[in-house]
Amino acid sequence: MIKIVTDSTADVPKPLLERYDIWVVPINIQFGSETYQEGIDIDRPTFFRRLEGDIIPTSSQPSPGQFVEVYEKLVEQGHSILTIVVTSKHSGTYQSALLAKSMLPEADIEAFDSLSISMGTGYQVLAAARAAEEGKDMGEIIRLLEGIRSRMNLYFTPATLKYLQKSGRVGKLAGALGSLLNVKPIIKLEDGALEAFQNVRTRGKALERLVELTAEAVGTSAPVKLAVIHAEVPAEAEALRAQLEGTLNCEEMHVVDLACSLTVHGGPGIIGIISYVSEVTAKAAA
Repeated sequence: MIKIVTDSTADVPKPLLERYDIWVVPINIQFGSETYQEGIDIDRPTFFRRLEGDIIPTSSQPSPGQFVEVYEKLVEQGHSILTIVVTSKHSGTYQSALLAKSMLPEADIEAFDSLSISMGTGYQVLAAARAAEEGKDMGEIIRLLEGIRSRMNLYFTPATLKYLQKSGRVGKLAGALGSLLNVKPIIKLEDGALEAFQNVRTRGKALERLVELTAEAVGTSAPVKLAVIHAEVPAEAEALRAQLEGTLNCEEMHVVDLACSLTVHGGPGIIGIISYVSEVTAKAAA
């Protein structure tokens, strides 16, 4: 059987990880000279408590060895492996997965670049796991993922520019945001890379705009899969969920806590919406 491996940025809810036996390789989080594996030796309360200090953390991809450790266990069980990871435009995780694959040349392993983050990756992971359970082969699953990846939309807004400006993962975006004062930027993921998209004046307007942009991207009648992602703003996340359910044709919806390894770059208070039109509708329209 094909088993799915991902990294800890994918934000797949734990019950679904367990339901589909999805394996997760942790991203590394550094506070100064201290390194932690996400979900292994640092939990969310500890992370946010440390975030209140003077040290702004960073993150780094898993080593190839961390992937090999998982791969060897699955290969011993007789499985093929499909690894789906965070966008290669902002992380070296995909390269680590490829290197790990090259270290086990006899194993049936494929690596797929989600070109997304959080549940943008997570929905691809879920689609692959569901397809594998249905008996689809590797080629069929990868073609399915390519279609979903091309339809994925992600818009988010941070509560503060502090973390994006200091992040090494956003490239020219940090410079674009550096001169902005008293604005709430809308940021989108375009072809796997973060781009400053629009600016609005208030947090409330920014949240309204997230819903509007999502509706423009997927329409209001087609069945869609959605996720509200956030870091420590559950009330705002629930309000967005209610708006989306009242506006769009929600086939599947999740409200998830953004991975700490992503919050490193966006900061507490960041919130966003991930969406894509379902495969059935896309095929019907083709």
